[in-house]
Amino acid sequence: MTCEEAEVLLHALIDGELDAGHARDVEAHIAGCAHCAALARDYREISQAMAGANLRYKAPLELRHRIEKALPKPQVAAPSRRSVLRGFALGSAVSAMAATGLFAIVLRNDDEQRIQSEIVSAHLRSLQAGHLTDVISTDQHTVKPWFNGKLDVSPPVIDLTAQGFTLIGGRLDYVDTRAIGAVVYRRRQHVINLFVAQTASTEHRNVKSETLQGFNIHRWSERGLNYWAISDLGKDELAEFCQKFEAAMQARKEG
Repeated sequence: MTCEEAEVLLHALIDGELDAGHARDVEAHIAGCAHCAALARDYREISQAMAGANLRYKAPLELRHRIEKALPKPQVAAPSRRSVLRGFALGSAVSAMAATGLFAIVLRNDDEQRIQSEIVSAHLRSLQAGHLTDVISTDQHTVKPWFNGKLDVSPPVIDLTAQGFTLIGGRLDYVDTRAIGAVVYRRRQHVINLFVAQTASTEHRNVKSETLQGFNIHRWSERGLNYWAISDLGKDELAEFCQKFEAAMQARKEG
């Protein structure tokens, strides 16, 4: 494990968010690296100082009594026929929504959150030594054929080196219990994982941005494929990567 990889995981280690395998790897690195050991000590001291500080304020009981006295007395009245009918109509509307499948939107959102959490986990796994790439190459004509036969649909591989995002390879990963392609780019010292998976939908979905566990994630759909770009890059630079990728895809399609 390199110092760069360890630094990404230090906060998660201190907060107890790593699994046993990753925690052992980081602790083993810290044991032999004075720089990362010092960082870990500093982070732990900050965490302990914040936990030990009296950062909570409890309002006095007298304040509560004054507020309660100032509030208007609640008027308890029997429900009117109109309010009863309104409640019945609302319940019927909810039942109708469920019957027509509108509640699937909520379920899909839950699925998206779960999958994005798995995307973060896969990104963290890739930062471990020896896990970033299965095929190492800056040549898209080497990386693209490597995926053939390994997935139902091979992910598109675009060389964006001239635009400031260096293609460094690809690998197979697992998200939502299925194999998924990951095309790997680098921007300075920052790794960008572009995860690509087949979807039954052919609709275009614009880029949606989110931050999860300190990583920026941009998700979009195009031509039957779902894309997730994830990195510790700033949102603007990751958005620039997505724009360059989509522009190159559009140019390839028109060409």
